[in-house]
Amino acid sequence: MTFQQVSEPYDAYDVLVVGGSGVDTVVSVGALPVPLADSYPVPPLHEGAGHTGTGVALGCAALGLTTGFVDFIGDDHPGTLVRERLAGTGVDFRPLISPHGTRRAVNLVAPDGRRMSFYDARDPADLRMPPEHYLPPLRRARHVHLSVMHFARFLYDDIEALGIPVSTDLHDWDGLTDHHREFALRSDLVFLSTAGAGERIASVMREILHEGRAQAVIATAGAGGAYLLSADDRTPRLVPAVVPPGPVVDSNGAGDAFTSGFLYGRLAGRDLEECARMGAIAGAHACTSRGTHTDLIGAEALGAALGTTATVPAPPPGDPHRLPGPPDPQVSRTGA
Repeated sequence: MTFQQVSEPYDAYDVLVVGGSGVDTVVSVGALPVPLADSYPVPPLHEGAGHTGTGVALGCAALGLTTGFVDFIGDDHPGTLVRERLAGTGVDFRPLISPHGTRRAVNLVAPDGRRMSFYDARDPADLRMPPEHYLPPLRRARHVHLSVMHFARFLYDDIEALGIPVSTDLHDWDGLTDHHREFALRSDLVFLSTAGAGERIASVMREILHEGRAQAVIATAGAGGAYLLSADDRTPRLVPAVVPPGPVVDSNGAGDAFTSGFLYGRLAGRDLEECARMGAIAGAHACTSRGTHTDLIGAEALGAALGTTATVPAPPPGDPHRLPGPPDPQVSRTGA
């Protein structure tokens, strides 16, 4: 593998995203599940950069956060699509070239915006990111967001040693699969969807909170809103869904937009419930455009929808990793 130098690094990052780039092929279908048949006529396919890390990085940058992004991509056409999508967005993308190629997914999208994703997890189990690649940007980050790539788990020790707050998105984790468990228990903010655990989602959220280091666990439920569980809660709190500003046409990337909105609020010193409302607004906005991460909300629109404004203050002098403002009364420890 080789290092793809794209720019001089920024002096500091509000958010450093690790892993999760790739390319989506979006297929519009008449309904989900798709009935069994030999072939179906569909509208023109859309191919473009997507996946969770790309979405969080783009969403954070669109909100005005200084954003870094490190990952592996291939020296291939999909890798070119990723680089082209991130160019000029404000995301400082610093990829390593992997001989295994760029990750891909095929996403089936129904008319009501629901989707089913077929993910190509091509990274081998022995893939590792060299410390000399990730440590320099890591040392300049106020917050780190780890995608659940296998190689990303090996950054936790360095993140903890540097005292940097870390978040992750477990997606549709069922609470049982071992791959996600370390991410769940070693992150300060844990996002997931209710799709995997179903009726067990409350117990999965409590397990993450009580057995790990999380200050808050947030489970998104699509049109059903989201659930927030913090150290002071006995049961998850419902965060109502937000009415989208237009027709829902595609839910690809809505969860990543939610995460970006939440992190924006957290870095601005907002309490957890208001952060979740910001996430809900950003996620609803993302559902009104076709494709993945094609229309991301900005800070002005987010503030208008929330009925307020938010800016991201600089960290206190001498401590680049500390978040602004007093400790949140809803959590048991400081940090994000």
